[in-house]
Amino acid sequence: MSDPRLPPLTELNRKVLWLASWMIHNANHVRTNEDGLKVGGHQASSASLAAIMTALYFAVLRPHDRVAVKPHASPVFHAIQYLAGLQTRDKLENFRGYKGAQSYPSRTKDVDDVDFSTGSVGLGVAQTLFASLAQDYVRAHGWGGDEPEGRMIALVGDAELDEGNIFEALLEGFKHGVRNTWWIIDYNRQSLDAVIREGLYARFEALFRSMGWDVVTLKHGSLMRQAFSEPGGERLREWIDTCPNQVYSALTFQGGAAWRKRLLDDLGDQGPVTKLIERRSDEELAALMTNLGGHDLPTLLEAFESIDHDRPVCFIAYTVKGHGLPLAGHKDNHSGLMTPAQMDQFRAGMNVRPGHEWDKFEGLALPRRELEAFIARSPFHARGRRRLDAPAIPVPATLEAATQPVVSTQMGFGRILDEIARAGGPLAERIVTTSPDVTVSTNLGPWVNRRGLYARASMADTFREERIASAQKWEFSPTGQHLELGIAEMNLFLALSALGLSYSLFGERLLPIGTLYDPFIARGLDALNYACYQDARFLLVATPSGVTLAPEGGAHQSISSPLIGLAQDGLCAFEPAFVDELAVMMRFAFDYMQRHGEGEHDDRPIEEKSWLRDETGGSVYLRLSTRPVEQPGRAMTPELAAAIIDGAYWLRPPGPNCEVVIAYQGAIAPEAIAATGLIGEDRRDVGLLAITSADRLNAGWTAAERARQRGQTGAMSHVERLLAPLSRDCGLVTVIDGHPATLAWLGSVHGHRLRALGVEHFGQTGSLADLYRHFGIDANAIAAAAQSVAPGRPVRHLRALP
Repeated sequence: MSDPRLPPLTELNRKVLWLASWMIHNANHVRTNEDGLKVGGHQASSASLAAIMTALYFAVLRPHDRVAVKPHASPVFHAIQYLAGLQTRDKLENFRGYKGAQSYPSRTKDVDDVDFSTGSVGLGVAQTLFASLAQDYVRAHGWGGDEPEGRMIALVGDAELDEGNIFEALLEGFKHGVRNTWWIIDYNRQSLDAVIREGLYARFEALFRSMGWDVVTLKHGSLMRQAFSEPGGERLREWIDTCPNQVYSALTFQGGAAWRKRLLDDLGDQGPVTKLIERRSDEELAALMTNLGGHDLPTLLEAFESIDHDRPVCFIAYTVKGHGLPLAGHKDNHSGLMTPAQMDQFRAGMNVRPGHEWDKFEGLALPRRELEAFIARSPFHARGRRRLDAPAIPVPATLEAATQPVVSTQMGFGRILDEIARAGGPLAERIVTTSPDVTVSTNLGPWVNRRGLYARASMADTFREERIASAQKWEFSPTGQHLELGIAEMNLFLALSALGLSYSLFGERLLPIGTLYDPFIARGLDALNYACYQDARFLLVATPSGVTLAPEGGAHQSISSPLIGLAQDGLCAFEPAFVDELAVMMRFAFDYMQRHGEGEHDDRPIEEKSWLRDETGGSVYLRLSTRPVEQPGRAMTPELAAAIIDGAYWLRPPGPNCEVVIAYQGAIAPEAIAATGLIGEDRRDVGLLAITSADRLNAGWTAAERARQRGQTGAMSHVERLLAPLSRDCGLVTVIDGHPATLAWLGSVHGHRLRALGVEHFGQTGSLADLYRHFGIDANAIAAAAQSVAPGRPVRHLRALP
């Protein structure tokens, strides 16, 4: 019996293909182009996924399923959302325009129901795996109510499988027993520049099976299978299965007559197979030979709906790039566009009248009401928008840490987190930590000892059972709160992204904390940027940092990471020198991670104290150190706490005759303090500015300037107020164990002379004193720099610089 869904699905597939193609054509050939740049789009890449996405969104998916769409199929996604009433016509008409439908699906910039942002190829694919692990974590802890588990689905371009992060994720998924994950490979055998190598499908199949995945190959559509059952059909199947990719693509582009000639040349005079070919017209033969499984709705429905288990599944769906378009099969079609003449021909074939290109059901064979009712009944769209939320977790007014007179910020982090674990309560219950095999060396050990490691099945600590002494309790259970990862920073940031979106994906809030060595942020920077672009919320603790990790050498000494903190959108960066500062920052972070705003916020009012857009929140990055530093014995007043969060405070306020100010950030504090003492022997009123966040200071300064340009003449940022009492003749010296450009902009706030000290080159092994002296960031070098920006009286007892 024929599936009653096939007639409406067939019509919707046609409409999805039309809208996606027209959307791109309109952007490139119809809409006014003011700057003359190519707008672009991917008509061929969209076409190869049209049938797969039609089957999924209008028949197979359920509301709790989540999908990462292949970036270049964004127009198909927007077309489907438009038909479902979740996207607007004006956004489609403005595709790739300002505030129009985005080039690649975006959670934060698109109005339609995007589950996972995509765009940096491969990351959206791996994100679904970690989202599945996050869903398992939520369920294992008894959260999520009675809602069924969702499937995390990635629509994967075959060329995306060249991205190494996908295979790192596969291995991590194997370790953690990933479930409820589908990857559907659009196996059109073409990449951006060429036709891909022969036989990769077999490698893909072997790889996925070795990782514990089921593999379903969709190669032959229903027309092909019917032809194979005819006399001579097996010879045709054999020819199709052994035809080289390049030949198949070229014949697809050339059309029915070319198919006929090649098939008859290769298979002619063989009786039944020749008759099979000859009884079909050129058009029918072309339809048969391009009826691959990835374009055949009956085949797709059967394959998707046959999965009755939660094991991960890889579908290898054979497709033709550009299927149904004049560009189909051509090796240059990736960024190719239909010409106006080709579009007119395509329009005629779709029965679309000029002026009715955006009509939802124009040119379709079924009545509009029937199609609207079918879409309304489709399971995925039954609940409308599926973006969830969760209540905020209360955060204590202060975080405590039993600290010593001399301690490092890394040690302080471990103690603050251990105190949270010991105290228990809602905050402790919702924290989940993760680390790429550096759990103990980043001081997460005390937290793990109290809260345990997470795994879907319990595993005992053999060392403890055998009574072998160890400081670490390495016991796994479904209630554990630490997700241990292998050494792959890309996986760390993708895991943080998935855990940090749990409130929206699964309706349950988690507070993820990820730790890694500060220099290795760069190894996962693409995934970190991706996580921030998705507006995922997490606390990133990077430690140890800088050349302060002296004996480890240049490979483990970070230079540019403060600039990453300064520049990365969606990530608020701090670098404390003292543990009481760190406690304030962590308290702020747990609250900041839970503040939410939707989409773009250019027109929102700016908070008047610091001129930062703190109402929308974000993720937080802490750059910590292993250097023990003498702690200040002071009370944490509300005013001091606020200044720490705003980015800076006066550790030694400048006097009325201040000639020089030392401004430092992070573990270099003892040198800055010592240099201030040296200078103070000969100069009065020297100021010492403790910078806790160059990122927050800079963001507040630029926000205030924008506010003034918009007419708010009284706008003044925190850093402008701090430096306002200084005379224009006062000099500034900035110092950081990182790139000096991090703080070099401070001289532009009020036009002060400035010397920026820091580290610009790879470090080497040595003692702390050796490296600080080598890079010119020791107390002597700071004092000498002060002499250069405030050249009045020389500083006595100043050693000559090497």
